[in-house]
Amino acid sequence: MTLTRRAALMGAAALALGTSALPVLAEGWPDQPLHVFVGFPAGSSPDLLARIITEPLAAKLGQPIVIENKPGAGGVIGVQQMLHAKAAGTAFGTTINGPMTTAPRLTPDLGYDVAKDIAPVALIATSPLVLAVAADSPAEDLAGFIALAKAEPEAVAYGSVGKGSGAHLTAELFSDRAGVEMLHVPYTSYAEVTTAIIGHEIDAGFMAPSAALQYVAAGKMRILGVTSVKPFPQTPEVPVMAGHAGLPADFRAELWNAFIAPAGTPPEVVSALNAEINVILADPAVQQKLIDMGWQAAGGTPETLATRITEDTAIWGAVLDRIDAKP
Repeated sequence: MTLTRRAALMGAAALALGTSALPVLAEGWPDQPLHVFVGFPAGSSPDLLARIITEPLAAKLGQPIVIENKPGAGGVIGVQQMLHAKAAGTAFGTTINGPMTTAPRLTPDLGYDVAKDIAPVALIATSPLVLAVAADSPAEDLAGFIALAKAEPEAVAYGSVGKGSGAHLTAELFSDRAGVEMLHVPYTSYAEVTTAIIGHEIDAGFMAPSAALQYVAAGKMRILGVTSVKPFPQTPEVPVMAGHAGLPADFRAELWNAFIAPAGTPPEVVSALNAEINVILADPAVQQKLIDMGWQAAGGTPETLATRITEDTAIWGAVLDRIDAKP
């Protein structure tokens, strides 16, 4: 059995069964500190996710892992800096989905080709959005909300954190799949969106679960549905949208975070990292940390991540075509 095959199988088994199997490391690697580039500032959600993974990873590899925060352009600069490092086997990155799926369409002079320049390593975690309305909204459930939106085109207004944001694109995907037309009202933060919903300036908004839950607990907002295919641990009582209220069974709109490497990184290094990350993600303590932050552990093979990139690029590309988005 090859090193690549063995490491991939052991990592997948560890994630599925929660075992403490020790995956095979690439022989002689690493022999120097590793650098992981993050396209967001220290203390941000992507930065914290990177540290949750790299701290135990460094302990297992026996080498320090230096987090390089390179914020800007929605995470794109972090990917660019990883590629500019030109240090195969020592330079890696963690990224949200945007730089891998929508940035090639929306960012001029991107500087990299995802298919040619990026080596997928592992999907770290996913997070859905939730559809939130005011607690006294006439839409008591998802079917009621869709009925209101169908009654009169653009009579229902929703807020997002800006044109082209995940919230905006998710709402447009929802509109297309549900067969409705809603009015988009952009804001600069989720705090403004929630204030506008509670104050009845707008009717709804797609947002991270953590952005809505405190208002739900206070009796000011209601969550009508979650955009993941399966129920989300932070909102187990909230129905998924997929296959509900007329939406297709494959409806999915998730944020995700992934570990990547420059193309040309030795395959045995990618395989070893993938296996180690899967073991880390199988740790119940790590899983709980992610849930507390509004994320759910993912894992899988490099091919799993490659497939996710391809699928989501197609999904969001169709949405960008629908709204005629330009760079």
